Amino acid sequence: MVKEIEIKKTDKFTQYLEHLEAGKKLQEDWINHGIDCVDLYFEDIDGDWLETWGDDDYEPGYIEKLTTFLESDDVVAVKVRERLQHKSIDEIIAGLEYCLSQLKEEDRIFAAKDFLVGDVVVSGSCRASGNDDIDEVELLELAEDLMEKLTGILG
Repeated sequence: MVKEIEIKKTDKFTQYLEHLEAGKKLQEDWINHGIDCVDLYFEDIDGDWLETWGDDDYEPGYIEKLTTFLESDDVVAVKVRERLQHKSIDEIIAGLEYCLSQLKEEDRIFAAKDFLVGDVVVSGSCRASGNDDIDEVELLELAEDLMEKLTGILG
């Protein structure tokens, strides 16, 4: 067992020496070639690689997918925008992120219903806004449809 520890220390020391030598070589190349030493380490430095970074296999991110859905003409998205017309897209996304963060599906649906009612959701607790004339079944169905759509979109 002592030998294993010594071998690991030796491997780390060897790696350290390799990195030290690479650093020395880079410094030497900088001294000898100046800014042109970059050409020694990178291919196509003058190309358009920065402008085309990520174009090959670009897939929209989490927030982009939510934004695209909320701005679409999807029936569920339209209903959500109508219910939450006083909130910005960013506020809606923040609320939906909280709803999606719930571990159980039932909790997600009820969190979404509370969010659609206009309840203030803060760290797992909720404060109702006092709207008694809202159709609970309709809201629950919308929340269920919303969570189903988002789960399908986000994977």
